[in-house]
Amino acid sequence: MAPFLLPPTPVTSLDEYLASDVGGLALKRAQELGPRGTIEEVRRSGLRGRGGAGFPTGRKWASIAGQAGTHHYLVCNGAEGEPGTFKDRALMRANPYQLVEGVLVAALAVAAEEVFICLKRSFERELEAVTRAVQEFQLAGVCGDCKVTIVAGPEEYLFGEEKAMLEVIQGNAPLPRLFPPHEHGLFATAPQTGWQASEVQPGHAGRHESNPTLANNVETLSNVTHILAKGPEWFRSMGTEQSPGNLVSTVVGDVIAPDVGEVELGTRLGDVIHAVGSGVAPGRTVKAVFSGVANAVVTGDQLDIPLTYEGFASIGSGMGAGGFIIFDDTACMVEVARQFSRFLFVESCGQCPPCKLGSGEITSRLERVERGVATERDIDEMGGWLDKVTDGNRCYLAVEEQVMVRSILRAFPQEFAEHLETGACPRPRDVPLAKIVDMGDGHVVYDENQYRKQPDWTYAVDAP
Repeated sequence: MAPFLLPPTPVTSLDEYLASDVGGLALKRAQELGPRGTIEEVRRSGLRGRGGAGFPTGRKWASIAGQAGTHHYLVCNGAEGEPGTFKDRALMRANPYQLVEGVLVAALAVAAEEVFICLKRSFERELEAVTRAVQEFQLAGVCGDCKVTIVAGPEEYLFGEEKAMLEVIQGNAPLPRLFPPHEHGLFATAPQTGWQASEVQPGHAGRHESNPTLANNVETLSNVTHILAKGPEWFRSMGTEQSPGNLVSTVVGDVIAPDVGEVELGTRLGDVIHAVGSGVAPGRTVKAVFSGVANAVVTGDQLDIPLTYEGFASIGSGMGAGGFIIFDDTACMVEVARQFSRFLFVESCGQCPPCKLGSGEITSRLERVERGVATERDIDEMGGWLDKVTDGNRCYLAVEEQVMVRSILRAFPQEFAEHLETGACPRPRDVPLAKIVDMGDGHVVYDENQYRKQPDWTYAVDAP
């Protein structure tokens, strides 16, 4: 199926966008259908959230629209920080107008009081593109009464966590709340962690409200534009019954030409690696694939699984946000585990002590194994910390640590045994952390500053 989210050349003006086969049609259709009809169209399409969880989008919208509350809000998550992912940034560069129109459709569907589009302040090209698109929609009178605010947030990984994102919008640090946005939304005066006096928000009739807030990511909302313009049946003509549509996928790591590409869901994972990243180098084989750092490893003998939510679930993993980090047969999986674990330890906010302490202790044990100074006791202690790291977790980061490290231990036990037996790494080579700063034309730039980042979110003067 031909790509529709990633145009062959970037769309750089509203006039150009409105001259396309979808420009303006989605919002017009949503206005004709009304909120309930619009949500039903999205539900019928089978669209699932492209941020990682894969939750049915129509059902999510209906849950927000159906809740009581004086004010509803909409948050577009463009704070892409998962290692191995660049697809949302690629979409905003290629066509910010389809995103803005999808945002306006979603705002109409859930009766949002205000819309917030959140990006990292380091995403300069994307901020410029989205700001331009919003301004052009407003000048053309297409936005109607919908207020759109663009939020430039911090670099931290947790900024992309929806509960932490709401905190940033309200001027706070990216520290995840206890409750999700649909339970405790933006500017809510209802108590969350304790009872304290606060003024009732204007418009509330004498009682505190939790302001149900819808949070969707860039790719999800970009899909909405095409679904409303072309119909749910068109969308379902691609992909599978449980995973319809296309996926914008990032492929990086040990591949010939790292890139972002749009592929039909249901495509074999091995074919995606070749189609988007041009495969691994001649003479090399795929040892492991990670969909970011949130899911269990996919081993080289599992490349026949289809690129679907159900396909990855069938092998005990997850498709995540469609960003795939590839490691060939020369990579040391102990070092991969150490790199990923350190990333999660450093990015943990510290609100949940078992997460911060546990991920740090797990990273410390992995460092000992990698250096060849570990004993069987280190492995046992690591297992104990993996059991406890998720205790009382507010967000999914601790689960990522648990699932990712445990899956590597189970899939590659011989590599850990080799380090313990030989006192050295049998596969010494550089394994960069695939946190992407920029990419294009078959080249990728990783964030070297991440190696200097410390657990308190400051940066060391010299790299460790």
